[in-house]
Amino acid sequence: MKTLNDMLSDQLKDDGFRREYEAIQPELDVIRAIVDARTSQNLTQKELAERTGINQADISKLENGTRNPSVNLLKRLADGMGMALRIEFVPKQQI
Repeated sequence: MKTLNDMLSDQLKDDGFRREYEAIQPELDVIRAIVDARTSQNLTQKELAERTGINQADISKLENGTRNPSVNLLKRLADGMGMALRIEFVPKQQI
């Protein structure tokens, strides 16, 4: 049985798939950072919503990738978790 990583490796061999995957990577990184930060503190979406004043349904949409957050919203999430928000530009990796 193939693992998810095996399947992804196979699909990334297709140039069209790889381009699309790379295009959405920043959004996936933001989603992963939000979920990882929240779960590292053992917070539910509801608890984070109570701390930030952001509707729990909106947090769910952010984590599901159906809503793009503003920088202000990201700052509110970070504040609610006692964290600082850091955004950086890094050089693209050569393939």
